[in-house]
Amino acid sequence: MVRAQSRTGQCMKTIIEPFRIKTVEPIRMTTREERQHLLAAAAYNLFALKSDDVLIDLLTDSGTSAMSTAQVAALVSGDESYAGSPSFFRFESAVKNLFPFKHVLPTHQGRAAEAILFSVLGGKGKNVPSNTHFDTTRANIEASGAEGFDLVIAEGLDPRNEHPFKGNMDVARLDAFLAKHGDSVPCVMLTVTNNAGGGQPVSLENIRATAAVAHKHGKPFIIDGCRFAENAYFIKLREKGQQNRKVEDIVREMFQNADGMTMSAKKDAFANIGGWLALNDDVLAQSARERLILTEGFPTYGGLAGRDLDAIAQGLKEIIDEDYLAYRLRTSAYIAERLEALGVPTVRPSGGHAIFVDARAFLPHIPPLQYPGHALAAALYLEGGIRSCEIGTVMFGMQSDGHEQAAPMDLVRMAMPRRVYTQSHADYVVEVFEEIAAEKDRLRGLKIVWQPQRMRHFSAKFEPLR
Repeated sequence: MVRAQSRTGQCMKTIIEPFRIKTVEPIRMTTREERQHLLAAAAYNLFALKSDDVLIDLLTDSGTSAMSTAQVAALVSGDESYAGSPSFFRFESAVKNLFPFKHVLPTHQGRAAEAILFSVLGGKGKNVPSNTHFDTTRANIEASGAEGFDLVIAEGLDPRNEHPFKGNMDVARLDAFLAKHGDSVPCVMLTVTNNAGGGQPVSLENIRATAAVAHKHGKPFIIDGCRFAENAYFIKLREKGQQNRKVEDIVREMFQNADGMTMSAKKDAFANIGGWLALNDDVLAQSARERLILTEGFPTYGGLAGRDLDAIAQGLKEIIDEDYLAYRLRTSAYIAERLEALGVPTVRPSGGHAIFVDARAFLPHIPPLQYPGHALAAALYLEGGIRSCEIGTVMFGMQSDGHEQAAPMDLVRMAMPRRVYTQSHADYVVEVFEEIAAEKDRLRGLKIVWQPQRMRHFSAKFEPLR
């Protein structure tokens, strides 16, 4: 169990948000009848809902953070010069303070960094291994003609397993994969934390081992670092010998093992937009920079306004605050504990940025190809106005050859926006689950009546099965 802990080391039973609220945004309250019509009008796809029609929005933690007063002040100091803006140099300095890479290329968000990377490294016949590629990473790999492979440890595919680092790469499988497919592998990737697997962290030992295997085979090692601070705090809490270290020092060691990183600043940088690609190799960085200019903008703004660069720079200072990280992890653990008490199975142990409900176990009467995760997500909105996200067969079931199969797990992710909701909102989420749990056997699956070729979960249309 992760409990909030003060700087004096005292464990606290009550979640205390380590901030005060200065500005509020009203929530439009809706009725169940209204939501029934809204859900049908959205073709049962929660991405198609208007945010004004959502009471508690847990669709994603990406770009949905509340900015601090210091970040808002930083917006005012943003310089909008086309080239050589001081905002860029403040941004670059903040990135390099935590991540020891030679070249830092700003992008408008993380998927843009992925697209640039794989426009250079990808291509038909290439194979890219990872612990687990998330949706945009896999899509950008496949868009280049390459294929992504997931090599997470076996414990990472068992929602009930209490392994403390279920995001770890299966290093033995990676070694065998590189020995067999080495000529076709342009790089090795690692996602921290492992979002698709339940927000599970990767140990420092595993990061070192993954880097060592990649380098043994002559492959660059790239970290998808979206939730680097949460991962580092899990290392501090759970990994032997790390308890007395500062989070920022753990972060630096995590990335000292890597040759580059992709990053969505919309996660662990408290930003509403932005990201970057960081690299050490001069030749690779130059190719990426040329692509950046073509698709994003000049290398000192990369598709961002100067004020956004300054907001990211400030956010990187705030995200490593351990009082905040203790509160962040405790919030997810608190909700997971209360759901488990209701008999709602969650991915154990609880992750950092989100609570993941095991929809396949919760709704065993709905087969995977009838999308139990999506059915539960729809029920959460209908009953309580809560918007969440299916991480399962809708998101990952469609294969590159057009064949559909059940994903390894069918989860519902409730991603907590940073510094946005309070404990009473968390309690409301639990109460809605209590209502659903009492009638869960009545829930039915859905069928897809239209879908795009890629990333279908964003825009597919559904109908409930009767």
